[in-house]
Amino acid sequence: MNEFSAVSEATAPGKIILFGEHAVVYGRPAIAAPISQLRAIATVTYSSSNNCYLIAPDLNRHDRLQDLPDDNALAMAARLVLQAAQIDAPPDVTIHVKSQIPIASGMGSGAAIAAAIIRALAQHLNRLDLQNNDMVSALTYEVEKIHHGTPSGIDNTVVAYEQPIYFVRQSPKNQIEPFNVAVPLRFVVADTGVRSSTKVAVGDVRRQYNQQPAQFARIFDECGRIAQAARQAIEAGDTMQAGKLLTENHAWLQKMTVSSPELDHLVDAALQAGALGAKLSGAGRGGNMIALVEEGEMETAVCYALQKAGATATITTILA
Repeated sequence: MNEFSAVSEATAPGKIILFGEHAVVYGRPAIAAPISQLRAIATVTYSSSNNCYLIAPDLNRHDRLQDLPDDNALAMAARLVLQAAQIDAPPDVTIHVKSQIPIASGMGSGAAIAAAIIRALAQHLNRLDLQNNDMVSALTYEVEKIHHGTPSGIDNTVVAYEQPIYFVRQSPKNQIEPFNVAVPLRFVVADTGVRSSTKVAVGDVRRQYNQQPAQFARIFDECGRIAQAARQAIEAGDTMQAGKLLTENHAWLQKMTVSSPELDHLVDAALQAGALGAKLSGAGRGGNMIALVEEGEMETAVCYALQKAGATATITTILA
């Protein structure tokens, strides 16, 4: 067994969608960025039990890989690596997973956990070909189908590459473009404390689109237009314009019915405290919102206002 690494560890970041969520599923552009200070961590070690165990204390899980169903995301991440490595019998290892990323909050927890497992297990198997960003993203995308139903591909891309990207879902290959950030942008991320199912929200938007295709196509078009304009603003260092576009994007997400009273309340609180712009981020119906701020008094005031308005947690992340 000396061809395998004794202990392998890998991490993957959380993510926020800055512009274009939901519309990205329908081929419109979106912009997303990693939250590198929040991470999922997977560690693979030898086991003397002649079994492959998956341990996830955050989820209160301690299971044999063989006993988990096909729709278990942790098991699927491990099985995809073994399948790609053409290994039929699971190795005698323990895969330990923990995450700092809140679950069901729009911050890419599921994608980050899957990516961390995939990288760590590939490292353990000494398979460099399964550790590159393209492969980690592709395998994570397959796991994302459990969480999202019809994933756009943006979450797995951001957590695998860990850099801000301009993303368009298209065939035969998605458009994935890192882009220049002329001036660092500071975002306060605030959690409503309300957990939300991405799969349910995406499915509900799909149902409404099928019932009102013209109305929802226009909403998607506007979100795509905003994402394109936002990229131009970010590349030009026009922070004020980027902020205005955030708030405009939130208004269209409200029309898409994916906001919530809690999200709207936090967005309003951030704007009244002086934020340059604010919107929900992710699937909506709960989870997180983001506010663009300037360092110093504005950031302090916005964080205080969000906490006073009921945010259960706030962090600041910098797009640079």
